[in-house]
Amino acid sequence: MTTYPPADPRLPLPLDDAYLRESDLDLAGLMEHWSSRAGMRPMTAEAMRGADLRTRRLGTPGERLMEQAGFAVAAAARALLRTADRPPGAVVLILCGPGNNGGDGFVAARHLAWAGIRAAAVLVSANDRPGTPDARLNWDRLDGIGDADRIHVATAHDMAMLHNGLERAAIVVDALLGTGVRGMLREPIRTAVDLISRGRTLGVPVLAVDTPTALDLTSGEPSDPVVRADVTITFHRPKQGLTTRIGKALAGHVLVAPIGIPAQADPS
Repeated sequence: MTTYPPADPRLPLPLDDAYLRESDLDLAGLMEHWSSRAGMRPMTAEAMRGADLRTRRLGTPGERLMEQAGFAVAAAARALLRTADRPPGAVVLILCGPGNNGGDGFVAARHLAWAGIRAAAVLVSANDRPGTPDARLNWDRLDGIGDADRIHVATAHDMAMLHNGLERAAIVVDALLGTGVRGMLREPIRTAVDLISRGRTLGVPVLAVDTPTALDLTSGEPSDPVVRADVTITFHRPKQGLTTRIGKALAGHVLVAPIGIPAQADPS
């Protein structure tokens, strides 16, 4: 039986972690910093949803978990920017679905803007508002932040217009569908996945939030089309789907960030 070491109890949560605010943060350093998390026992998507729900029942608001996760995404984006040596002043393009995965992306856009990095948060949804309370809150918080643009894309045609100048993006962040999906992707999500793939062929690095969109976090089975990421940041513990042969190939380098889920909320 495989044994897994516990996470380093001294590792601070992202918002309290001075290391994540260092100007020379790079990908290798961040992977080492969070390595104790990456060595923990992998969990299924269902187990993660249960741990998240129990954490909320124990008194941690979902908005706080999202703030920790989004700040961690922003740190990963900064590290990838530095490692990939992208053009200074280029825009971080964050494609956000209508759920809480998109909410993580909105938080990341805010923290990147506060760090002086231009970010465009794109709500990819037929509806003009995110679909969960926490995601809506963080979409609204972007209003009036100078270096953070809010863009709503409702159709595949709208999404196609983002191809213009795509090669000049700093990185593309995939915050579309965090738990993975089965079957056909619906528009405009499907065209957003195509845009991410196009960006990667143009040399734009891709950072996935929780999982590359259309990769199942439990089985590691992809739908078609699927995002192929250079880096994936997931939360609390590794996910089973990212440890399979296909999952590893699609996820790229995997970072595992703490977000404040206590041991009593994750008994396994």
